[in-house]
Amino acid sequence: MSETPARRINFRAFKVLCREMSTYEDLHTLFNDLVELICRSFEVKACAILLFDERLQELFHVATYGISEEYLEKGPIPIRIEDSPLEKGEAICIDNMMCDQRVLYPEAAEKEGFRSMLCFPITCRKEVIGMIRVYHHEPLQLAEYDMDSFAVLNRLLGLVIEHHGMKNFIDTVKSAFSSLPLRMVKGLGS
Repeated sequence: MSETPARRINFRAFKVLCREMSTYEDLHTLFNDLVELICRSFEVKACAILLFDERLQELFHVATYGISEEYLEKGPIPIRIEDSPLEKGEAICIDNMMCDQRVLYPEAAEKEGFRSMLCFPITCRKEVIGMIRVYHHEPLQLAEYDMDSFAVLNRLLGLVIEHHGMKNFIDTVKSAFSSLPLRMVKGLGS
């Protein structure tokens, strides 16, 4: 019988993190702080936040901690969200990156010292918009509580990303309107 993994997420720290996520003005700072916090809290080798480009059907890195530039430059990360566990909001656990068909660059992972990888989808409104990947030098087992906590964290992160995207859009529209001659804007606000 296998032993149940110990919980790794401290509830107080998790509450603080969730509360603080909504106060960040800069997504880049939030992403960088988050990947570092995950590595330190879970005592794992590395972490990355990747966002999904719908047009290219690829993931691209927006923040990493514990990952070399060489590993980041290994090549594109094409992904098919449909018909994958990610589409259902489920995490993917890869215990051995050297012999799992889902790993695109096993040699690069081995050189980096990564053996296992956990992938948690970042979702917003039931759509996968990215993922958090956690890498470690040995198989990583998380308690169900920790897996559920990651799911909540990633849904919150998805909302924060969408909020910032909408804010940027509104700021762009405001800027465009402010540059129009007054005669063209007359009557639009009422």
